Amino acid sequence: MQSNLNNLVETLLSSAILEAIPDALVAVNQQGFIIQANAQTEAMFGYTRDELIGQSIEILVPERQRGDHHRHREEFHARPKIRRMGSGLDLRARRRDGSEFPVEISLSPVAAGSTTIVLTAIRDISDRKRIEEDLRRTNDELERRKARELRDAQTRFALIVDSSQDAIIGKNLDGIITHWNKGAEQMYGYSALEMIGRNISTLCPPDRPDEIPGILDKIRHGQRVEYFESIRLTKDGRRLNVSISVSPIYDTEGKIVGASAIGRNITAQKKFEEQLQQSQKMEAVGRLAGGVAHDFNNLLGIVTACTELLRGKVNPENLEYLDNIREAANRGAALTRQLLAFSRRQQVQPQILDLNERIKDLSKLLRPLMGDDVEIVMPSQPVTAVVEADPGQLDQIVLNLAVNARDAMPRGGKLIIETGVHDLDENFAREHSMSPGRYVMLAVSDSGTGMDEATRSRVFEPFFTTKEGGKGSGLGLATVYGIVKQAGGHIWVYSELSHGSTFKIYLPSAEHKLGLGAESQAEVLPSRREGTTILLAEDDSIMRKLTRKMLEEHGYNVLEAIDAD
Repeated sequence: MQSNLNNLVETLLSSAILEAIPDALVAVNQQGFIIQANAQTEAMFGYTRDELIGQSIEILVPERQRGDHHRHREEFHARPKIRRMGSGLDLRARRRDGSEFPVEISLSPVAAGSTTIVLTAIRDISDRKRIEEDLRRTNDELERRKARELRDAQTRFALIVDSSQDAIIGKNLDGIITHWNKGAEQMYGYSALEMIGRNISTLCPPDRPDEIPGILDKIRHGQRVEYFESIRLTKDGRRLNVSISVSPIYDTEGKIVGASAIGRNITAQKKFEEQLQQSQKMEAVGRLAGGVAHDFNNLLGIVTACTELLRGKVNPENLEYLDNIREAANRGAALTRQLLAFSRRQQVQPQILDLNERIKDLSKLLRPLMGDDVEIVMPSQPVTAVVEADPGQLDQIVLNLAVNARDAMPRGGKLIIETGVHDLDENFAREHSMSPGRYVMLAVSDSGTGMDEATRSRVFEPFFTTKEGGKGSGLGLATVYGIVKQAGGHIWVYSELSHGSTFKIYLPSAEHKLGLGAESQAEVLPSRREGTTILLAEDDSIMRKLTRKMLEEHGYNVLEAIDAD
């Protein structure tokens, strides 16, 4: 369990994750010391990573605020929760040379065993503050200067606005766009010619009809709308997560004539936060599943042992009932094996093998399993797909995905199983929270009913199923998820209603290990010797008594112990 937590923390603090974030990112332990930082932090503050690691986080805080910051940090650790950027706080940071600058900060606590690590994302908003100040200065100049000075100020304002990477949009009180900078062109895909004269609601999704009118109503009353998060649509239909600030625009007589909106694309940051939350959720579910499976396995062991001890003591005509008990225990044991696979506690025996050959052997089993109304397509692959994995677990992955696909095609259809070898570059790996390198890809696709987004987001959870009662345990895909993660791989599902589903699995290539694997030695069971004395250590009293009884019936002398001491 602790190892899984450590692996999660190591993954979150790896360069592949940290360097993918455009903001400065600092990881701080519960004592307030920096344990990791990315390259953006070095560039922003002027320290090297080695100079930061091990230092108190207060090194990045202005000296006059360090005492208050220390107190706030202790209060945060007492009640940790995610704090997003744009919370309305006036925060400043200090560079190595002593200069200060305004920042926005988000805090994401990550549980790591008995302690908590805080991922601190820091964004330099000097440009934004400068733009807001220039906007206010420009409005002041509009009140004081004559026509020539006004034109000069407007030219200077336009240069400032167009130099910003944020989207800066001017509009009147009816929402008609009057200004559209280059940042808006890059973010939304529309040119200024396309947007000036159109209503700002063009960018707002249909499911938010009251958002724009509500903002404009606040502007008419002289209120500012500070850095709220929302969704906006691009020209090609993509949905962007955007942080938006809207301020009133006044004319020379002090009358509100419009609004200026500054928007920043935070889609990448939101994706990272969602991945973090999903990873924590699946890790917690895995710990729970593993603990339940371990305890349930002990109970099943007692049931199985009792049936063995009773076998020679009951009337032969009653043996059928013992067989029923044993069969039920075997079914329970199969469920616990699936739970242990999901929680990554199942013992595995990895081997170097070719995934193509393994699937070829499995095809003989798949065809009767899928039925005559399902066409199985396996495109030929000229290259070898070498992985290091447990053969039985690989079979389990393919069979579980195939059964799931069959159930999604009640009227028949097509099952496609593909493999491939891909060299994933840093950009792809960073977008998918992976390490760059060579991977073997296994894709299983069907032409079935597909899934909506709500179902797709929960598909790997244990005991979650959309099948009617008695037709599924809800452990098949959870088992696949656990096996893939235990093998160091990654799995994603792509699905739309009425358009089928595709599961893509990426496992690290083991091509470089060919010829290095040692031949496995067959286990030699020791011969049983009557009168041999055995030391039995077992902390469960019932299981200890049953095991002693079974050993004594086979002629052994048994010494009992509760634990190793």
